Amino acid sequence: MRSARDFFKPLAAGAPEPVREIPFRPSRVIHFFPPQNEKLTSKLPDLVPQVDILLGNLEDAIPMADKEAARAGLVKVGQTVDFGSTQFWTRINSLDSPWALDDLTNLVPAIGDKLDVVMVPKVEGPEDIHYVDRLLAQLEAKAGLKKPLLVHAILETARGVANIEAICAASPRMQGLSLGPADLAANRRMKTTRVGGGHPDYLVRADPPMGADGPEYTAARTTHQQDLWHYTLARMVDACVTFGLLPFYGPFGDIKDTVACEDQFRNAYLLGCVGAWSLHPVQIDIAKRVFSPRPEDVRQAQRVIEAMGDGTGAIMLDGKMEDDASVKQCKVVVSLARELAARDPQLAEAYGF
Repeated sequence: MRSARDFFKPLAAGAPEPVREIPFRPSRVIHFFPPQNEKLTSKLPDLVPQVDILLGNLEDAIPMADKEAARAGLVKVGQTVDFGSTQFWTRINSLDSPWALDDLTNLVPAIGDKLDVVMVPKVEGPEDIHYVDRLLAQLEAKAGLKKPLLVHAILETARGVANIEAICAASPRMQGLSLGPADLAANRRMKTTRVGGGHPDYLVRADPPMGADGPEYTAARTTHQQDLWHYTLARMVDACVTFGLLPFYGPFGDIKDTVACEDQFRNAYLLGCVGAWSLHPVQIDIAKRVFSPRPEDVRQAQRVIEAMGDGTGAIMLDGKMEDDASVKQCKVVVSLARELAARDPQLAEAYGF
């Protein structure tokens, strides 16, 4: 058993000290790009100011024949692109693949000082994080890095969901979690071919109307589509908050259905997620809009905070009861708004900061 006193000691001699608190920076959108595609990477300097996180993808979306080219392309991006205040992440290949080890041993020495977060796919238990944790410490020490790389895990298997709390607690490097709905659906044997979002067959139906002879079961009844991912997303948010991590919604695969994409992102936002993935530029503005508090919500939150004074007791405001719990809720909204306004002048103007 590892002593709690050792938890914040480097796992390799010469490695940087682990962080004690995950820094929260604007993280509304993680925009994925294929590093081997020179046409797309040449446009990254123009994209940097538009997104909160740029992620060079090395995993499933990259064909096997392009793995080494993607890795080399990512190194070139890290060495040549000025990211400013935008976070620079990578998603390495899964730990059971023949590429994951080379991903880390090549990237950390070459651009470890530029990378903020390493996203690890298909994490199933704390042992996966322990392996990456120790390896990163060794590579950081060898490369002389002064800042530890953080780790972000994707929930893509039932075992990963079952071990979610142990995964979150596995290392001080743990930055956050993302929901990986496609792989998770396959692993669970869910009968859907969609990547994220709901399903019209997953629904609740209103009771039948009453006729003269009792319920009319054949009559038309209202139905409401349900969210396939509500349980998993809520559990992920709880686990992340418990251990000081940041929860993200993952991909929404139907690029053209921007309406449903916005609905799914907003569900995640309301549940507590800080951001979502973007697979196409059209999803960038959706994620930025959804994961930024509405100006009217910020103004109302400020009204409640001001009206509550020292934050104790209870008052009536616009016919609604507000108390200390209300103030806590409102401070979450205002705090997020200030973080985003510091990065986005348009939001700052909309919020009146």
